[in-house]
Amino acid sequence: MTSTLEAVLKRDRLLVGSSLAGVAILTWLYLLRMGSEMAEMEMHAAMGMQEWGAVEVLLLIVMWVVMMVAMMLPTAAPMILTFATIHRRRFPQRQALTRTGIFLLGYVLVWGAFSIVAGLAQWGLHRAALLSPGMVSTSPYLGALLLIAAGVFQWTPLKRTCLANCRSPLSFIMTAWREGSRGALVMGLRHGAYCVGCCWVLMSLLFVAGVMNFAWISAIAAFVLLEKVVPGGERVGRIAGACLIVAGVVLLTRLAP
Repeated sequence: MTSTLEAVLKRDRLLVGSSLAGVAILTWLYLLRMGSEMAEMEMHAAMGMQEWGAVEVLLLIVMWVVMMVAMMLPTAAPMILTFATIHRRRFPQRQALTRTGIFLLGYVLVWGAFSIVAGLAQWGLHRAALLSPGMVSTSPYLGALLLIAAGVFQWTPLKRTCLANCRSPLSFIMTAWREGSRGALVMGLRHGAYCVGCCWVLMSLLFVAGVMNFAWISAIAAFVLLEKVVPGGERVGRIAGACLIVAGVVLLTRLAP
């Protein structure tokens, strides 16, 4: 019986892991394509060839959804794999993979809600002429304030609490466990909320170097993964926060008359 269960667990991990990897790869490839399309849309708007309408704003939100999935899904993989394993151990005869999919749906829904807010924020910045055709902040003051805000946030109690829940999959699942499909959805929503709470200010840094700057997106995604997965990631996050504050202050002092 034990050997059979272990074989099933191994199969589950393989299926879930390969599925997550496949989705992550597809979203990163889509970002590469979307980057050129969104940059072209910005260029047309900057040249007065078109204004952003409902379709453009919808495409913007879709871009944010894809970008958040690409950036955050790898960081959530340990939690998702742990959920699948514990569910299978508790209920060997039930559909652990289906419940895992529901858990993932809840997680993505929260980031989808965040993407709507981020997309509308970008639209507002665009209308206020605070973004360049390359989707970079045109205001050095805005860029400096975003750097400082992100740096300060790295040291807040909210950041520590959310990061602790993201870094401890087993602890989160044991304390937040809910039965059934609805319970899996609630757990996914709750984990997504912790994840957004941990990273939402960092995502504002996308406006500093370019929302569709692939290298910048990759750097932020790598940092978030490092902070959540690597031992000592909390200290790395606080050090990075201090560096962001210094960078923002230096930028402000250079702008002073």
